[in-house]
Amino acid sequence: MSTATASVRRFLWSVRRELWETRSIYLGPLAVGGIILIGFFLALVPLPSRLRAAQALGGAELRAAVEQPYVIAAIILMAVDLAIAVFYCVDALYGERRDRSVLFWKSLPVSDVTAVLAKAAIPIVVLPLVTFAATVAVQTVMLVSSTIALAAAGLSASMVWQHVSLFEIWRINFGHLVAFHGLWYSPLYAWLLLASAWATRVPFLWAALPPVAVAIVERVAFNTRHFQTLVLDHFLGGSDIGNPGGHLTMTMDMLSSGHLDELLISPGMGIGVVVSLVFLAGAVQLRRYRSGM
Repeated sequence: MSTATASVRRFLWSVRRELWETRSIYLGPLAVGGIILIGFFLALVPLPSRLRAAQALGGAELRAAVEQPYVIAAIILMAVDLAIAVFYCVDALYGERRDRSVLFWKSLPVSDVTAVLAKAAIPIVVLPLVTFAATVAVQTVMLVSSTIALAAAGLSASMVWQHVSLFEIWRINFGHLVAFHGLWYSPLYAWLLLASAWATRVPFLWAALPPVAVAIVERVAFNTRHFQTLVLDHFLGGSDIGNPGGHLTMTMDMLSSGHLDELLISPGMGIGVVVSLVFLAGAVQLRRYRSGM
């Protein structure tokens, strides 16, 4: 077996280890998806009358009424993806030192680089894919159940099928999760992993205090907000891709095919990846030399 193949196998094994140890990575989206479906099933009772009223107002109103639950479901699952990613990163390296399991894992033939990269892959790659799969499953069940509900009420299922393009929603949602929640947010995840590797207690504070301190010092010393604006624009606004106002709007159609291409090759993406690598390199060094609390 070549060295490269062995390294890939160790990396994949390390990713599987994270899935074994942190079940919230996949149970969280599945649980929230189930809650969304319960709410949608309850909403099926007034659905026929609501669609009749929307149909009387015109095609645009009917389309909005039909599509809204699917978009809301996708947005909720996106928020869950981000929340799980943040909590996972904060505890990923701190937790293994707290319970001393890092000593066992260090005894295995897995390097610190491989271990940290596997942890970084969870929020950047694995969680977006798991969330996307949960979204596809939830929206499929929603479409089938709404079709049955309309048929039972004597309405044509075409009212839904003509206005819900699941493949288009899935395409946009996939791009948003993988490119935006994954790659674009990678500096945040890498910083949280660095803070998790450094913190001796309360890693959330170690993650939050340095950027807050930088923003306060800049504001007091220079009466400017460049750092604060940079951070907020990157994580809450994004960039000026495809938007003359200079911000990416947080909507499902934010990453159309053209916007996605531009996002992936934008300077912000490149800078973010470089910053992420720097933070991850720091996390590797800290994990290498700090095996205990």
